[in-house]
Amino acid sequence: MALWDNELEALRPKLREEAATFIASVPWQETATATLSLEERVAAHRKVSLGGPPSDRAVDRTIEGPAGPIRLRVFKHEQPEGLLLHIHGGAWMAGSPEMMDLLHEVIVDKCNVSVVSVDYRLAPEHPYPAGPDDCEAAACWLLEHGLEEFGSDRLLIAGESAGAHLAAVTLLRMRDKHQAADRFLGANLVFGAYDLSRTPSQRGVGITPGTDILDGTGFPLDLYLPGMSEEERRDPDISPLYADLAGMPGALFSVGSNDHLLDDTLFMAARWEAAANRSELLVYPDTPHGCIALPSVAAHFFPRLFEFLGKCLNT
Repeated sequence: MALWDNELEALRPKLREEAATFIASVPWQETATATLSLEERVAAHRKVSLGGPPSDRAVDRTIEGPAGPIRLRVFKHEQPEGLLLHIHGGAWMAGSPEMMDLLHEVIVDKCNVSVVSVDYRLAPEHPYPAGPDDCEAAACWLLEHGLEEFGSDRLLIAGESAGAHLAAVTLLRMRDKHQAADRFLGANLVFGAYDLSRTPSQRGVGITPGTDILDGTGFPLDLYLPGMSEEERRDPDISPLYADLAGMPGALFSVGSNDHLLDDTLFMAARWEAAANRSELLVYPDTPHGCIALPSVAAHFFPRLFEFLGKCLNT
């Protein structure tokens, strides 16, 4: 079974070169902060600004959440065909909706959708279930108010890394608690973590040292899930890989082959499909976590993402 197409196979030397440049440029890679205390590691991750400058097209608003106001970052389309709920990455402890502003500008224009990105609470100050609770609240709010506020209640969901994990958890809560999974037309799940008891690749199995920005220690999990045993971390609300996945929308899964979250995507895409859901899988050879930032990956990935979102909206 081929995990990537001939175009990507031919690009492997270029992908390796771009991956090395990307890894060297990332100031918060986990191996570089391994000797710091947990508090210092959190601070090191949070002080780095990822993505480009904030967009002047975005408008912030707040909604009521389970523990106070939740900020939503909104990109409106004048005549949207759908509404995308986005959940940012950052290892459950860092990051913000602004990280993906430039991409959201493009998605609004290319896919004719409005985008709403949720600024959920972060660990360690707010461990599980704070983040998922905020994402669930945002999804419920969009189900109720999307049409009147944004011109559409045809929902999509997306996230990267920890955001992909939270997007999958949110979909399961929408199905199990609100009987609303069918309100979501598709999911874009990019290099997510789906087994927080840690897959083999999360533990470094098969990942050559120095080829990823993650280090295989999984230290953010102890901040997000303090005091939890490995078995407790397999609760489906924490590790969606262990959930019954029936009734989920179509999903696009993407990951690099040198990513410590490789197994999470491979396992989740297979289980998604086995549960009679539509799934598409993109694996980028010789690339690390965050691979969509590589120019050659971006040139391959984004046209396929836009095509996937278009298909979801046209079903």
